[in-house]
Amino acid sequence: MDKIIIIDLGSQYAHLITRRIRDLGVYAEILPYDVPLEKLKAINPKGIILSGGPNSVYDIGSPQLQMDFYKYVSEEKIPVLGICYGHHLIAHQLKGKIESHDFKEYGQSDLNVSNNTGLLEGFNNIETVWMSHGDQIKELPEGFSVLASTSTCPIASFANYQENLFGVQFHPEVRHTPKGNVVLENFVDKYAKAKKEWKLENWTGQAIENIRETVGPEKRVILGLSGGIDSSVVA
Repeated sequence: MDKIIIIDLGSQYAHLITRRIRDLGVYAEILPYDVPLEKLKAINPKGIILSGGPNSVYDIGSPQLQMDFYKYVSEEKIPVLGICYGHHLIAHQLKGKIESHDFKEYGQSDLNVSNNTGLLEGFNNIETVWMSHGDQIKELPEGFSVLASTSTCPIASFANYQENLFGVQFHPEVRHTPKGNVVLENFVDKYAKAKKEWKLENWTGQAIENIRETVGPEKRVILGLSGGIDSSVVA
């Protein structure tokens, strides 16, 4: 089954990104930012999404990806989409420049779309998006182009078509970005080209069978329940 991997860079929305991708019919799972490269290679994902996060790329101890990650996705032609902090991280690690904003932008903004093909296909020239950031990209690495901007953020989306690297400053996973799912679906369909084979009911049945095999008829299960929308419950 085709998989999209979400690399968690500290986002409160990582599970929501996963939910949005699964809602498209594609299996997605979350891995930590320090996941060994060998594990990624074993999974062989069709695409990778880098989540947002509360840090600046310049913070001591902030989540960073090993540089071999970019060599791996380039050689295997795996598309990558960075969201917010993930958007910054791609630019930063590939020798772009990030700067601190004069103020933290939090709320809805008008996105001015300069290229509504590819990742932003289906967007009008102006769309409402949800921003939540303090830093922003000042200068893109070589080979990257700007797809959209806002009145305060000149690089609100970028693409490197040769390397299949994409970024959005805004959050497409939240409902406050009305056409956010368009971005995620374009990434999944046009670049990851992932097959839509995942269904919750199929996964649930398999998960129950796996638990029964693991636990057996005699043992008991202690279940911690969070009650969130992404929780799995076995009774």
